[in-house]
Amino acid sequence: MSEITSIGSTQNFRVDEKKASLDAKGASSAQKDLSKEEKKQVQELKRSDNEVRAHEMAHIAAGGQYVRSGARFEYQSGPDGGRYAVGGEVSIDTSAVRGDPAATIIKMQSVKRAALAPASPSGQDRSVASSAAATEANARKELAAERTATSDELSNDSNIRISARYNSKGSPASVAPQSSSVDLIS
Repeated sequence: MSEITSIGSTQNFRVDEKKASLDAKGASSAQKDLSKEEKKQVQELKRSDNEVRAHEMAHIAAGGQYVRSGARFEYQSGPDGGRYAVGGEVSIDTSAVRGDPAATIIKMQSVKRAALAPASPSGQDRSVASSAAATEANARKELAAERTATSDELSNDSNIRISARYNSKGSPASVAPQSSSVDLIS
C-alpha cells in the first residue's frame, strides 16, 4: 500500500511494501543460529531492502532541486535481531511557481519524473505524477492565455492609416506621389 503525506505544499512518496534492510552488526553470527525458515526470511528482507532503498533513491535522483528531504525509512526487527527498512518516503515540493506558469510547467515535469522514476512506481507515486500533470496543464492554459492577451495587445497597436487628397467635388484629386501619405501608428 502506498501513501502520500502532505506537508504544506510538499508531498511525500511512501512505500509500504514489505521491503527491508539488515543492520550489519552481528548479522553473520546471528545467521548461524537461525532456522532454515528464519534464514529465508532474512534473505527476503535483504532483497526487499535493496528494492525499497533503490525506489527512494530513484525519487531523489530524479527530483533534483525540488526534493525537500532525504529518504526516511521505517524499520522492523528481523529474526536475527537486525533492523530492516519496511517503508520509506521522500518529500518533494509540488507547489506551483507563483506568477510564472512557464517555470511551473518545468517544475511539474520534474515532479512527474521523480514520482515515476522507480522501476515499479507505487499507486501513490502514480497519483503524485497525475496531480503534477494536472498542475502542469493548468499552467499551460495560463501561459496560453497570457500569450493570447499579449498578441491581442500587439495587434491592437498596429494600426495603419492611409489618406488621400480630394478636390472640392469629393473626387480624388490628381495625386502626385508627394500628395499621398501613409502613416504607421504604433
